[in-house]
Amino acid sequence: MTLIIQIKSLIFSFIFGMLFALFLNLNHKLVYDVKFVVRLIFTFLYVICMSLLFFIILKRINNAIIHPYLFIAIIIGFIIADVLYDNIVKLIKK
Repeated sequence: MTLIIQIKSLIFSFIFGMLFALFLNLNHKLVYDVKFVVRLIFTFLYVICMSLLFFIILKRINNAIIHPYLFIAIIIGFIIADVLYDNIVKLIKK
């Protein structure tokens, strides 16, 4: 795999991790007051859909070749987005 494709994959994984965290917070807000079973089903469907979306886009970028650093980029993007979301919510509540 060329360096350009690796960089594209890494950037996509990082941004995907951020979007995953953002949409997960939105999903949590939407299904917070419903029954546990409904929350479980919606969360499961959300994770399945986002996983499929990740692999479909990754297929277009690098033929769906998965490296461990892509998962690390997703996790780092998720953590950064979650911290930013918490800080923005604290600023809005002030």
